[in-house]
Amino acid sequence: MARYNINHYLASDSWRCVLGMEFTKPYFQQLQQKLALDYANGKQNFPPLDLIFNAFNLTPLDKVKVVIVGQDPYPTPGMAMGLAFSVPRGCGFEVPPSLQNIYKLLTNEYPHFKTPNHGDLTAWAKRGVFLLNTVLTFQANEPDSHATNGWANSHAEYGWQTFTDEVIRIISRKRTGVVFLLLGNKAHEKKKLIDIKKHTFIERPHPSPYSFHLFNKYDWKCFSSVDNDLMMMGDQTWKMDWSL
Repeated sequence: MARYNINHYLASDSWRCVLGMEFTKPYFQQLQQKLALDYANGKQNFPPLDLIFNAFNLTPLDKVKVVIVGQDPYPTPGMAMGLAFSVPRGCGFEVPPSLQNIYKLLTNEYPHFKTPNHGDLTAWAKRGVFLLNTVLTFQANEPDSHATNGWANSHAEYGWQTFTDEVIRIISRKRTGVVFLLLGNKAHEKKKLIDIKKHTFIERPHPSPYSFHLFNKYDWKCFSSVDNDLMMMGDQTWKMDWSL
């Protein structure tokens, strides 16, 4: 099962330096064993092995300026690509509803924003936006009876949240002036991991169709608030380019 060692797919040196010990901890070894058994037994997990750490590989630790926290990968084959809210170009699917709503927010806040005809957020990741799901893998055909859409969090018990909580703590310790955009109640729980003497966080509803009406009701800004916080913390030369 050695070929299923997922940490081999973390290519970013800056992340490997700070996560090496995490991979040796008992909880991660158990997580690794569960995933290896899944693969060995022919179960289909998303995203593909080589994309599980896509967010880390595209946004090295020393380049992180904004963190957007999502929940777990899309459950449909071909959609999950290791970046929260993102789907690959040419996957054959429409832009998911939550991402469509993110585009609506950007258009409202930045009238010059041109809504793309795809859902690939790789450009953001390369500019320093760390698109982190709290759970990094998802198993096909394992619906969650507690989820409103019937499909959320099939790997919620594997231990990923212990890992991604530590990732947030590492960013908080190692970086300064990062803006954390926490979308939805699950993401709001992560604010306790952030050193507010060094960083800021912005809490907003999840952009899913179930809660998007709250943005219109309260006129909450998301992305312009991120830019304002970056400048407030002294990064006068850095303003996010949200174009895609």
